[in-house]
Amino acid sequence: QVQLVESGGGLVQAGGSLRLSCAASGRTFSSPAMGWFRQAPGKERQFVARISWSGGSTYYADSVKGRFTISRDNAKNTVYLRMNSLKPEDTAVYYCARSSVPNFIRENAVDAWGQGTLVTVSS
Repeated sequence: QVQLVESGGGLVQAGGSLRLSCAASGRTFSSPAMGWFRQAPGKERQFVARISWSGGSTYYADSVKGRFTISRDNAKNTVYLRMNSLKPEDTAVYYCARSSVPNFIRENAVDAWGQGTLVTVSS
């Protein structure tokens, strides 16, 4: 069993930056890919970014490409999401996710979720 706990959310002005962290505990049989999804009020949860176990492969949704950076520190069992140039439309609950599928992008490929951390971007 694996548990994921996000932190780092909060209130930030448009144009500002924030870094989210996701700490993983427990152990599975695989070396999974990790990533982030987000869900805005009244909207479906959407893919944000993913990273391979080694950190050598990353992928971003078009809406955040060039502004967000995903990284991981396997020694600390932690994945990060650095968010720059934040916009009001980035306001959402951000969820950490784990998947045994290296190239995951859909929710049904996720086998573990964090509880979510709220990011609010003001105008």
